[in-house]
Amino acid sequence: MVGWGMGLLLLGVLGFAAYWALVLSEGAYFGPRVVAWLYDRTAARYDRIKNTQPSDDARYLARPLLLALEAVPDPLVLDVGTGTGRVPAALLAEEDFCGRVLGVDRSPGMLGQASCKPGVVSERCGLVLGDAGSLPVGDARFDAVICLEVLEFTACPQEVLRELTRALKPGGVLLISNRVGLDALWYPGRLCGRGRLEAALRLLGLEVVETETWQTYYDLIWARKAPSAGLDRAGTQRG
Repeated sequence: MVGWGMGLLLLGVLGFAAYWALVLSEGAYFGPRVVAWLYDRTAARYDRIKNTQPSDDARYLARPLLLALEAVPDPLVLDVGTGTGRVPAALLAEEDFCGRVLGVDRSPGMLGQASCKPGVVSERCGLVLGDAGSLPVGDARFDAVICLEVLEFTACPQEVLRELTRALKPGGVLLISNRVGLDALWYPGRLCGRGRLEAALRLLGLEVVETETWQTYYDLIWARKAPSAGLDRAGTQRG
């Protein structure tokens, strides 16, 4: 009986470990290829699963971004981990937005869904297959860099933060999400939970770091790159 009990306990532990690794943490600890594969599998129904609402994206993302960029005539925006193109679609739907958007994602399936949204593939918007830890863009090119619901799935969050900052122009706006609450417990070793991500951004020289509640398990963090600062590809502060 003791042997059967230990066997059942071991099966239960292994079952929970598998559930955590593939479902709760969405493959984050198996590496970027597994994460991309999982998102490819759910891409066609992702917006339904998330119950995304264009009105919410306009209210919490597009309009605040327009306000933050009001001094920039034709802003260039980079959306890292663009997924199904929610941010590009929300920005391009705003009459006051006169800029351009580049969306980057590692999942071909998600980019395929993004390309079906109105205006997302156009003269003012493009989609590129790429990795958040090694962005296919030059230094200090973008007036705003956005990275939502991505950082906790990356093996080296600090490296991704350096890349986001590198792509951002001095004085530019960074908008990034932070996994918080009980959900953050499923991502040990990441920069989840309130305070840690904010501190990491300040260490990179970002200024005016402000946090606001967004979703049940996500905060939004807004920050600006110092007007005279920059980062090279090695992540070394200069300026």
